[in-house]
Amino acid sequence: MMRGLILAGLGVAAVSVFFLLPDGFYLWAKVLHIVSVIAWMAAMLYLPRLFVYHAEAGPGSPQSETFKIMERRLLRAIMTPAMLSTWYFGLWMAWTGFGFMGGWLHAKIAAVVVLTGMHGYFAGAVRRFAEDREVRTSRHWRVLNEMPAVLMIVIVILVVIKPW
Repeated sequence: MMRGLILAGLGVAAVSVFFLLPDGFYLWAKVLHIVSVIAWMAAMLYLPRLFVYHAEAGPGSPQSETFKIMERRLLRAIMTPAMLSTWYFGLWMAWTGFGFMGGWLHAKIAAVVVLTGMHGYFAGAVRRFAEDREVRTSRHWRVLNEMPAVLMIVIVILVVIKPW
């Protein structure tokens, strides 16, 4: 509930700045984009770690039931809103600041599409764990736990270095 209010407050602030200071909105959009990316990445790195432990807990165990709550709340309250605001502000800046031009930008967007696909895969796993139908091992989740970090490194390199 509190996180939802914070995100709503950030949204109202962004819209207010857009209308009150349209020339200065780009920098605020960048700030909100970076904050959203940080929240999204934190959740993308934490959720598969929860899956590692959840896969090791027996279905129906008290630990499993606790993990179900943690996973659902992380996905709904942090990860998905952060992903949506990352896309919103990122696309706005790509259009406004770069006109969607530049090989580095296209590669970055492709990497973010892959990250979004992983987000969807993780969301499906949350549903399967909630229904006690997830069959993948903790080793599977340990491997996937590294993928968002690799994508994040690629994206940061593309944004900072702009190789093409």
